[in-house]
Amino acid sequence: MKLTHEIVTLRTKNPFVIARGGHSEYRVVRITVTAPDGSSGWGEAAPSKFYGETADTVVQVLPILAKAIEGMDGWSLEAMEHALARAIRFNGSARAGVSAALHDLAGKRLGVPLYKLWGLDPAASPPTSFTISIAPDEETLRARVADAEQYPVLKLKLGTKWDERIVRVVRELAPNKVLRVDANASWTPKSTLRIVPLLQELGVEFVEQPLPPGDIDGLRFVRERSSLPIVADESCLVSGDIPKLAGVVDGINIKLAKCGGLREALRMIATARAHDMLVMAGCMIESSLGITAAAQFAPLLDCADYDGAALVSNDPYVGATIDGGVIKLPSGAGLGVERR
Repeated sequence: MKLTHEIVTLRTKNPFVIARGGHSEYRVVRITVTAPDGSSGWGEAAPSKFYGETADTVVQVLPILAKAIEGMDGWSLEAMEHALARAIRFNGSARAGVSAALHDLAGKRLGVPLYKLWGLDPAASPPTSFTISIAPDEETLRARVADAEQYPVLKLKLGTKWDERIVRVVRELAPNKVLRVDANASWTPKSTLRIVPLLQELGVEFVEQPLPPGDIDGLRFVRERSSLPIVADESCLVSGDIPKLAGVVDGINIKLAKCGGLREALRMIATARAHDMLVMAGCMIESSLGITAAAQFAPLLDCADYDGAALVSNDPYVGATIDGGVIKLPSGAGLGVERR
């Protein structure tokens, strides 16, 4: 198996700001896997500095990942993903990009979409949320909510000095929409429990990652006292993290860039279901190539947050869409992604 790559710079329509900062440009890496017979598949790595990755680190580890699957049967997806994980313990987005490319290759060889290989019905996918990132002022916030008019579910990024005002304004502008909030690990147990009653009053569905990733005791403390469900994101990277979160949070958020591959994402779903937890999946700022890979398992989710490509102004690919919040997968073989 030969691995090649191309770094792509994505530009967001608005600065994408969360509690720990934000940018208007994001570098992702398109990874191409080419088999000895000349057939190929695509995947995308969407690295995050929070998890110690950049586009440059992705490129640096690709030779190691290529060596790990050298000479392997291109059909042995489980074995290849294990080999990638053994070769590099971390670098989740790099491994996820290779995993997606290998799955794309397998689907293309068989001439069927990946979701069909998995026996899934795209119509069973939940609606995806659309993210309202942190705005510099109320006027900008109101404009962004207006821009998201077509989406029935909104995810509000919090972690500011005016969090309560943000939620009130959005509820005022969107009285009938489903609202979810994500503090991106920026709150304390005390501040979380202080704002939860207001969030419940305003009809917020759940709170995502209110506390720092390692504060498991704090998450348990909050969950035992919160009237709203608590969902772990930064605290849950792979399937092995889930058992220790059972009884600590109500649900988990899966991202390919965290877990390192499509097979591991499926294990996370099964593990969370075994612990009777809500299962959500999200994304980074990604092109339609990255989003389409994650959307293949959307029918297995309770909640989805697949708006990464919808936030981008220069998406180079055509793949899964989320018009009106409805996840629609392409019908082409493999991931079904094409160049725009």
